[in-house]
Amino acid sequence: MRTQFRVLAVSTLLVFAGSAFAAQTPPAKTLTPQQQRMKDCNAQATGKKGDERKTFMSSCLKGEQPAAAAAPATQQEKMKTCNADASAKSLKGDERKTFMSTCLKK
Repeated sequence: MRTQFRVLAVSTLLVFAGSAFAAQTPPAKTLTPQQQRMKDCNAQATGKKGDERKTFMSSCLKGEQPAAAAAPATQQEKMKTCNADASAKSLKGDERKTFMSTCLKK
């Protein structure tokens, strides 16, 4: 009888302890500046493979602008680059409009 009581008590304790841990939500994780830069560069590197991607990621993570992205030749290329940058930064609404306007003027 005592053994059954102990098993029941331990089981009950484990159930309540497990639900207490499950009820806690982890705090929202904010990205460090380096992690944010990695996320942005990774988004911009879509479509690149192999050595081209390695070179791009290296220069992007150093904060350098590749020559092709620094001065797009046509309006369509500018729009594509600025749109990708705005998406990588997760801009929406007025922030995105302002960013796009500034970016397209460069």
